[in-house]
Amino acid sequence: MSKTAAALLALLALTLLSKPLSAQILPRGNVYGGVSYGQFVDVVNQQAYRGWNGSAEDLPFSRFAHLGIVLDASGYYRTGVTQYNAVLGPRLSATYGKWRPFVHAMGGGQRVNSSGIINTHLGLDFGGGADYKLWFKNFSWRLQGDYVRSHYYSANQNAYRASTGIVWRF
Repeated sequence: MSKTAAALLALLALTLLSKPLSAQILPRGNVYGGVSYGQFVDVVNQQAYRGWNGSAEDLPFSRFAHLGIVLDASGYYRTGVTQYNAVLGPRLSATYGKWRPFVHAMGGGQRVNSSGIINTHLGLDFGGGADYKLWFKNFSWRLQGDYVRSHYYSANQNAYRASTGIVWRF
């Protein structure tokens, strides 16, 4: 077989198989990215932080279209302090016209760097929000609020965060 015939055969095979394989590459779900504002309260102090929030949601169960698995990450910054969070858990959602409200409960880790002192600990995240479908195909705008509880240096830390940004559905 000549090199030209082999190249054409390979191109034809890739063209014919690209549609069935595209379902394998991207699962059903969404990706979110936005800005976030956090209010962190420990036993004595209350501090405000600004940062970012992002998540990836997979809807793996075709029989339960309202149940998804979410990986959420965020970063917050203030002079001398940075905090990163990564949590994973289930999300329940429903669609009502252009709105898609949701609630989630997640657990994971937090990493706080305060003037060079690094502490890593577990955190719980409970919250919810709503996506509003935009006129662009497969895009929505998200408003989200969360309560994050963690144990930091023998004290409980209660954090409240609000975020907003763009969602891409696939």
